[in-house]
Amino acid sequence: MAVLVGKPAPDFRCPAVLGSGEIVQDFHFASAIRNKYALLFFYPLDFTHVCSSELMALDRRMEEFTARGVEVISLSIDSHFTHHAWRNTASNDGSIGAVRYIMATDLTHHITRDYDVQTDSGMAYRGTFLIDQRGVVRSQIVNDLPLDRNIDELLRLVDALQFHTEQGDSQ
Repeated sequence: MAVLVGKPAPDFRCPAVLGSGEIVQDFHFASAIRNKYALLFFYPLDFTHVCSSELMALDRRMEEFTARGVEVISLSIDSHFTHHAWRNTASNDGSIGAVRYIMATDLTHHITRDYDVQTDSGMAYRGTFLIDQRGVVRSQIVNDLPLDRNIDELLRLVDALQFHTEQGDSQ
């Protein structure tokens, strides 16, 4: 597995569903995160139980990410049309509801390969990348398919990175 920590986050363009629900054909990652912190949140597939529970948990904490100036972008190999359908299906029917973050798509599998989170079957592992305001990967966490992520821990990492950015090394 490639370690991207300390390196520029691989840039990409792809279709996406914005937090407003609008579908865009040419979402540009580098433009969306310019001068912002970013959390790139890979997941295997839409309409699966573990994915829906952690993506809804992520959405429930969006105010906290937004208050910290973090652009949240989820990404899977599903199409933007599937993302749109998933977020527009009632949550009691196995959906995630109208999440407020960007849902990007990787139909070509180039993004999952660039971030080295592609499984042998072509889906994405549960990869999480925290990217600083200069576009550098500062944290990389990759979980196997059955293991979801702790949103509290992701917020703690954001706080730690922002504290370091503001205060510098305290050594």
